[in-house]
Amino acid sequence: MATMERAAYRIIDANFNRAREAVRVVEEFCRFALNSASLTERAKQLRHELSAAIDKLDVGRLISSRDVLGDVGVGKTVDKQLERGNLKDCCTAGCKRLTEALRALAEMTSAVGGLDRSVPETLERLRFDAYTLEKDIVLFSEPAEKFKRIGLYVIISSNLPADIISLTHRCVAGGADCVQLRAKDIKDDMLFAVAVEFVQICRAGGVLSMVNDRVDVAVGAGADGVHLGQNDLAVEQARKLQLAPLIVGKSTHSPRELRTSCDEFPTYVSLGPVFTTPTKPKMKPVGLDYVRQGIETLAGTGIGHVAIGGITVDNVEDVLKVGAASIAVCSAVTEAKDPTAACRALKDEIAAFGKQ
Repeated sequence: MATMERAAYRIIDANFNRAREAVRVVEEFCRFALNSASLTERAKQLRHELSAAIDKLDVGRLISSRDVLGDVGVGKTVDKQLERGNLKDCCTAGCKRLTEALRALAEMTSAVGGLDRSVPETLERLRFDAYTLEKDIVLFSEPAEKFKRIGLYVIISSNLPADIISLTHRCVAGGADCVQLRAKDIKDDMLFAVAVEFVQICRAGGVLSMVNDRVDVAVGAGADGVHLGQNDLAVEQARKLQLAPLIVGKSTHSPRELRTSCDEFPTYVSLGPVFTTPTKPKMKPVGLDYVRQGIETLAGTGIGHVAIGGITVDNVEDVLKVGAASIAVCSAVTEAKDPTAACRALKDEIAAFGKQ
């Protein structure tokens, strides 16, 4: 009996170390790769709760059971055991090790006599917390990584299918990094048909595709993401409909809306309208100060941003100077005589500023 209990403590000690190391990898990925304070805090909280649960055991017996020299598993390796292609692979491996170790801990602490029953119950709960954390990391990190490559974001606001398709081709040819389909007054069957072709054109050109408002259309057409207004579906509800990780954007027009939107944890937020815009003539411009303040608010959240509203080739440098990493335009491109050339001109301005 004593031999079996010692073995249980050895297993607990080994898996506690494995789980603690794994969750530290996950935590550091959230902190340094995703720059997300909220995901980092969740990983940190899990690590502390794990340690608190194990602290309820007899620590002396736990350490005394450790036998590195006598462990027949030491030095045993499998092919490609430590091969990692990138940081994301490290995080994925960490998540898998964490849940495996937590399962072993829950079972082994259940087998130790005289132990507080809350320990295995806590460890089992932490295992499911780890599953959820892994899911949230993936659903946030993959779209966030895609969004980071966006410099020029073009919105096609039209209800004419032929115009939408033509403009999409021209924007892709002009070097747009992302194109959004904004068609408020097209019947659903036609909207979906247009969206499917729109997505195909963007994908063929290596451009990200977004659909305004309609999560169902975005998902059904296979778009990279959806952009939501303040009165549209909540970000959490939009993510429940996704079949694969979606880029989810959220419009903001004030510090209050920005703070509320951050709580929803979208991939990015739009900040604007920066200047007077013909797309939304009744909306008062928020100015460059809001862009600057918005970027400061977003620091440490991992949430991206795009400045929007009345931006043209003539004023885009002013927007970039206050820290905007991505620029969204509509009429500056879609109403230009040559949309392709307009895209190229904006891309050139963005590129030139980046070299300063």
